[in-house]
Amino acid sequence: MFGFQKLTVYQEARTLVKDIYLILEKYPRHENYALCDQLRRAVISVPSNIAEGVSRNSIKEKVRFLEIAYGSLMEVLCQLELSLDLGYLTNDEMKTFEGKIETIGKLISGLKKSIS
Repeated sequence: MFGFQKLTVYQEARTLVKDIYLILEKYPRHENYALCDQLRRAVISVPSNIAEGVSRNSIKEKVRFLEIAYGSLMEVLCQLELSLDLGYLTNDEMKTFEGKIETIGKLISGLKKSIS
């Protein structure tokens, strides 16, 4: 097992990917190559950049990749808000996602602080 795989933030981000993929099955087909595709790319970027960043040698690079992961996480939040506006998500689903995103965001920030 690699070091990043043991991190709670990485594990939580992987769970978010799964949750997003599951919810996207409910979206209308016409969103498959628009909002759904955008959400998939953004959410996959979160654990990917955590893994890459933690695996880098320099502190500057580690922090940079964690900042990219955080930015992608905020992109996911934005796209979920748009999904709510469009009626693709319920308020309860949105609140659940907001809680998960808040947790992951705090974990990324904490990891970034511990590195730098």
